[in-house]
Amino acid sequence: MSEEKNKFIGALDIGTTTIRCMIFTRSLQICGYASEQVQLIYPKVGYIEIDPEQFWSSVINVIRAAINNAKIAPSELECLGITTQRSTFITWNRDTGKYFHNFIVWNDLRAKDLVKKWNDNILLKSFQGVAKFLYLITRNKRFLAGSVMKFMNSQVTVRLAWMIRNNDDLKKAIQNKSALFGTIDTWLLHKFRQGHRDYDKTTIDHITDITNATATGLYDPFQLNWADWSFSLYGLSLDIMPTVVDNSHDFGVINQSIFGSEIKIGCSIADQSASMWGSCCFQRGDVKVTLGTGTFMNLNTGKECHASVYGLYPLVAWRNFNRETKSTEVMYCVEGQSSDTGSLIRWGIDFGLFTDPSCSSDMAYSVDDSEEIFFIPAFSGLGAPLNDAKAATGVIGIRPTTTKAHIVRALLESIAYRVAQLYKCTLEETDFKFSIIRVDGGVSRNDFVCQLLANLTGLKVERTDNSELSVLGTAFLAGLNCGIFKSREELVQTRNVERIFHPQPELFKRIQSKFERWQIAVERFCDWYDDS
Repeated sequence: MSEEKNKFIGALDIGTTTIRCMIFTRSLQICGYASEQVQLIYPKVGYIEIDPEQFWSSVINVIRAAINNAKIAPSELECLGITTQRSTFITWNRDTGKYFHNFIVWNDLRAKDLVKKWNDNILLKSFQGVAKFLYLITRNKRFLAGSVMKFMNSQVTVRLAWMIRNNDDLKKAIQNKSALFGTIDTWLLHKFRQGHRDYDKTTIDHITDITNATATGLYDPFQLNWADWSFSLYGLSLDIMPTVVDNSHDFGVINQSIFGSEIKIGCSIADQSASMWGSCCFQRGDVKVTLGTGTFMNLNTGKECHASVYGLYPLVAWRNFNRETKSTEVMYCVEGQSSDTGSLIRWGIDFGLFTDPSCSSDMAYSVDDSEEIFFIPAFSGLGAPLNDAKAATGVIGIRPTTTKAHIVRALLESIAYRVAQLYKCTLEETDFKFSIIRVDGGVSRNDFVCQLLANLTGLKVERTDNSELSVLGTAFLAGLNCGIFKSREELVQTRNVERIFHPQPELFKRIQSKFERWQIAVERFCDWYDDS
């Protein structure tokens, strides 16, 4: 076997609930794998945290186990790519390395009162009015986005502001300019490059990749810089923020003290952007739907940053050096999100509806219809286009003849209905013509959900044999950055479509009628919780 074929690529994927690492051959075949559950902490209702020391230990254990599973030495890894969940953050002291608090996870709700306060604030309403006026004059889409801007719990902005207000040590450190902020990518790069050495105040670059930065709510994707106006407006400090770098940045190496050999860090990229790479969504108009813990629909908008009026989120999909064109490429996407997907499946198991996710599809197909039973999936509120943080989860329409199968079918239908809502937003906001939706994530293995999604959208739903496309995309980007791969075509050639779900036109009218009825049911569960 030639030296060229002996190159191995690692991909570390930090999800909301799972840490996984895969080792790939040069032909992108998986030869090593390991995973471990993220140990989430729930100190209060609505609070979700991760202990950084325990988390660090899990990350190291998973990488080491994957290398051992591949039966290779750490020195045989050509590079390791990193992809992470977004908007989970931590702060620490730049002089001592001491953490001011645990990681605050992206779906933590501790700042919900602050979200309401800021959204009702006269300053924000004035800002929206000025932005709307400027848009009418200039037709600059950046101002259009500002005219409908709202704060959400999933954004770092409000949770960081809450933490500063409620953590005296952090507040003092910011005043003394000794505090640092980082999302998981920033923190991992900091830890990897310093290793287990005692903190010695050695200057290490404080960086974040652009795809993680753009998801915080603090970074302006139109101007490609930290939105300094928002920092001054809401009492945040620009001093604590990392430098934003490309996804093809030279991230250096993992310190030798950790695994016994230096390992080149091939890339850092946010999970949904990595999934776009794994789905080969390289062209303007390509769309993928990740059905994981939550649902994320990402539409490649090319070199244009899209301004949404329905609450879809404009993001930088990636920025990296393109070896084929020999230039730096900035690609944008717009994202729609539904926070509850895999979490609904988990709830169904805990509630006793089924014992294994794989049997839920068969249960749904065991009945001809859900019999006007509708499930509203709002454990974390409802995102675009409703954008209602006070919505309630519930089931409506139960009858004496209702069985578990009917409720399971209604639950799975609600997952597809939420994607259909997001898809409808893209149709109303853009002039793209779609033919295929590419799906990945654990819930994409559910045939019932995929077929219903095809019927609702009228599009083919394409599922590959690998549901973990964020890991695959990370491995490819790392290898591309390190010169192992020469072009994106190499990834396209390795893509293996396992099944295509075709729309069933004869069912379209009935399914659309049910979808409309479900949307009426959703309205009854909106604005349910009070502000207390």
